[in-house]
Amino acid sequence: MTTQSFSRLRGPSVDYAVAAFRVVIGFLFFCHGTSTLFAWPTAPHGGHTAAVGAWPSWWGAVIQLVCGAALFLGLGTRVAAFVASGSMAYAYFWSHQPDGALPIQNNGELSAIFCWALFLMIFLGGGALSLDRLIVRSRRTEQPSDDHEAAGDLSEAKA
Repeated sequence: MTTQSFSRLRGPSVDYAVAAFRVVIGFLFFCHGTSTLFAWPTAPHGGHTAAVGAWPSWWGAVIQLVCGAALFLGLGTRVAAFVASGSMAYAYFWSHQPDGALPIQNNGELSAIFCWALFLMIFLGGGALSLDRLIVRSRRTEQPSDDHEAAGDLSEAKA
């Protein structure tokens, strides 16, 4: 698939699909963080919340909470996806991979799926309905482009 054929796929419907993907992944990631930190909406695996500052469970849950919320809102989407994807890669190789070579053998499917879904979001961005896009639009409307200012200066010079 060439770059031109891929760019034809990037239309309004694709941007909304990317946004839906971002919101769902962000919400699920956020829920893992709240479960580990606060036992909400359900108790975490093992039944106990992570002790404050405990490595890596508490820190991983903080990343899940913060990055999940950022992804859900579409705020700093690419950075949040990068950090979150890295944390899931670490979780997979640190916690799951020693128990077996494949995710199906070591119960690491969720870490692997999150890692790759979040990795994809680094390149896709936030899609439609993201705070990132809203911020960019508001900046564009606040600052007139240099082309219009230059054209205005030339028209005033001719007059």
